Amino acid sequence: MEQVSANLAFGGVQGVYKHASAATGTDMTFSVYVLPHEEGAKLPVIWYLSGLTCTHANVTEKGEFRRICAELGLIFVAPDTSPRGEGVPNDAGGAYDFGLGAGFYVDATQAPFDRNYRMWTYVTEELPALIVEHFPADMERQSIMGHSMGGHGALSIALRHQERFRAVSAFSPIVAPSQVPWGIKALTGYLGDDRDAWRKHDATALIEDGARVPAILVDQGDADQFLVEQLRPDLLEKACDAAGIPLTLRMQPGYDHSYYFISTFMADHLTWHAERLR
Repeated sequence: MEQVSANLAFGGVQGVYKHASAATGTDMTFSVYVLPHEEGAKLPVIWYLSGLTCTHANVTEKGEFRRICAELGLIFVAPDTSPRGEGVPNDAGGAYDFGLGAGFYVDATQAPFDRNYRMWTYVTEELPALIVEHFPADMERQSIMGHSMGGHGALSIALRHQERFRAVSAFSPIVAPSQVPWGIKALTGYLGDDRDAWRKHDATALIEDGARVPAILVDQGDADQFLVEQLRPDLLEKACDAAGIPLTLRMQPGYDHSYYFISTFMADHLTWHAERLR
């Protein structure tokens, strides 16, 4: 693992790191914020999964999480959204919603993407092993959150790893990728036409099929340009109601899909997670 940069912030260290990934066959970059701590201490971990077109840098530079993480005693980990590098296949037309920056947190089974697009394995297996090896992480106290495509990833990962994550939340998540254009394009391209395989990466479908988490927190801007066609929080609300999962869905007046929105409510989410990680 190579340290790309390290900066002091609120007494802690904001680091950016690079390593050769066995899962993706590429170099992968991620960021970790580690607050001041006593020698030998183990700290709870928040995983943050980013959205379409993003890298680790978007939330690291614009998420405004460090002050509250330092106050609450949380490690904050932000991986990339897809493999990158020479020879990594991209969308043939260069679209923003498939290929580079749009890995959708699945392990692709369709050529040529199955060579590198193994983001499920990377986020759930390879990167956690690296984090526990190199950082003071208490892997008994983990939670996960994300934005948009990353909200989809956070919800689906939490629902399929109920024993690992104590809490899950999301900003503007794609809650039912099997039913919206972004998700249909990505799941077809990465997983093919087998819709049973899609259901394992669809939060609404996972809940319908019996997956459970203790509670979910979602913030959604009502001025989000993607709300009606791509995000559909109403579908998650319906599934949670039927399953008896406590869902706090907060429609925030006037907010859009940007990091101005995310940074406004980041402290609320981190506080919510910290209460469940104690």
